[in-house]
Amino acid sequence: MLMDRCQWPARRLTIFGLHVHVGVENGEKAIAVFNSLSTYLPHLLALSASSPFFDGHDTGLSSCRVKIFENLPTAGLPYRLLNWTEFQRLMITLVNSKSIETIRDIWWDVRPHPDFGTVEVRMCDGMPTLEQVVAMTALIQSLVVWLGDKYDVGDYLPLQRYWIVRENKWRAARWSTGAEIIIDDDGRLEPLSESIERLVEQVTPVAKRLGCARELSGVLDILRTGPSYQQQRQWYEETGDFKKVMELLVREFREGVGS
Repeated sequence: MLMDRCQWPARRLTIFGLHVHVGVENGEKAIAVFNSLSTYLPHLLALSASSPFFDGHDTGLSSCRVKIFENLPTAGLPYRLLNWTEFQRLMITLVNSKSIETIRDIWWDVRPHPDFGTVEVRMCDGMPTLEQVVAMTALIQSLVVWLGDKYDVGDYLPLQRYWIVRENKWRAARWSTGAEIIIDDDGRLEPLSESIERLVEQVTPVAKRLGCARELSGVLDILRTGPSYQQQRQWYEETGDFKKVMELLVREFREGVGS
């Protein structure tokens, strides 16, 4: 059905991502957290970047997956929504117009998920080891709860302008943790790696409360050693063989599981 509806873009979807659901108590809070999460999508993409190659070529990107996925009509960065009612109205419009059949046909980088009562973060590339998956999950869980705590006490939730988020997402897809991201309307820049380190520091108290502080520290390990795309590219430079790269990724996964 997807192939019939989307045609050529759907035929390119040999891509894999990490989806993380975090429970949120009610719809209004979910929308507030959902909107604010857009500021941090480049951070999550940069850390998980693991798709430098596609169709036998080096794309020059850290994550070509996100650029492929954006070609689908309901994928990519989400709309900014005022409240839960506006989200419901959007879903009704899309379903009644036969643009989608259910919420499952909305493939935004982050979305509210009414069936599960969660905010679902879909930004990340598929990651090569369980250690990295767990670290990213801890970061996302802590980040969602941290933003939710701010909402509960009436604090300001960070929210960047849409065009800044869009540009920062591109920079993360291109340069990963080596990117400089825009931090304000004046166009001031900050190394994304520094922004990630600060974010980890900010959410660490929440991670301790949730019992995932040790797992969260794995994010700093990713920053230190580099995301998977760097290792994959190095392996290809050494071997000139994509099959060898895949074999090394399989070995990395197996050794990680046993460590």
